[in-house]
Amino acid sequence: MKKTLTAAGLVAASFAFAAAASAGTVLDEVKSSGVVVCGVNTAAPGFSNADSQGNWTGLDVDYCRALAAAVLGDATKVKFVPLNSPQRFSALQAGEIDVLARNTTWNLTRDASLGAVFVGTNYYDGQGFLVPKKLNVKSAKQLNGATICVQSGTSSEPSVADYFKSNNMKYKAVVFDTTEATQGAFLSGRCQVYTTDMSDLAGARTKAANPDDYIILPEVISKEPLGPAVRRGDNEWFQIARWVLNAMIEAEEKGITSANVDELRKTSTDPNVKRLTGAGDDTGKLLGLDKDWSYRIVKQVGNYGESFEKNLGPKTPLALPRGINNQWTNGGILYAPPVR
Repeated sequence: MKKTLTAAGLVAASFAFAAAASAGTVLDEVKSSGVVVCGVNTAAPGFSNADSQGNWTGLDVDYCRALAAAVLGDATKVKFVPLNSPQRFSALQAGEIDVLARNTTWNLTRDASLGAVFVGTNYYDGQGFLVPKKLNVKSAKQLNGATICVQSGTSSEPSVADYFKSNNMKYKAVVFDTTEATQGAFLSGRCQVYTTDMSDLAGARTKAANPDDYIILPEVISKEPLGPAVRRGDNEWFQIARWVLNAMIEAEEKGITSANVDELRKTSTDPNVKRLTGAGDDTGKLLGLDKDWSYRIVKQVGNYGESFEKNLGPKTPLALPRGINNQWTNGGILYAPPVR
């Protein structure tokens, strides 16, 4: 019995050592390569979209750059890998990317069975329907028998099926692998309706020759908390990825912007502001980073609100209101655990 217990103890110790030895491998690889490899959407205006020169912009793109600023000291040290929906989790599992920031819905199935762990929510969304005005439809309840364009491998597929079943309606799904193909098919008239997240519908409408020819129906048929995810099993990298997002959110709450961060770094007496600007307690050492990790995020990329306004806000083609994505102090549900 004693020998058995001793052997069992050695086995347990060896597993513990193996786990400890493998912890932090992503951070080591990122530092060694000098680049954060970020999986993004192939084309999602407002979240991740490349122009003709290959310059990426979007809310998810800014998150990737914030991660690079925190870890590598330079927000430009990101390699963007465009992925369609079926590819995204397999690419993360295989180690082809360091982080998945592809306006991806956080749900139980994905969190528990795909080898991924979500670091938080950077956009609260919901699924809806885009239709041509000429269809003369005012409500999703009028879509019985419609042909609907939907992207494969997305949460939109089961959600639209659930919605139509619960409302005793029928529809014909026309399925495509990529965002571009799905949007293109809808805009060319291959189907009567396009369903996806409301933010994506707003982006798709901007690609129409005449955006005013299309309307988004009022019904929101699902909860779609979108956020970045990392590979399960590397707690050190997970913590960094999570607190980068939290730092962007809390910086906005505390009024720290890319324009005033240097001044606040010198003059603020608020302990919360001092920590975020690198002038107070050293939170970086808890993450395996330096003291200025959160200062660089705000200085080089901006806070969450700055990112939202330049990518999704009223002055952009998408013209999305903050709505529930406002800070909890301003009527929304955006809330970050304190960086302290």
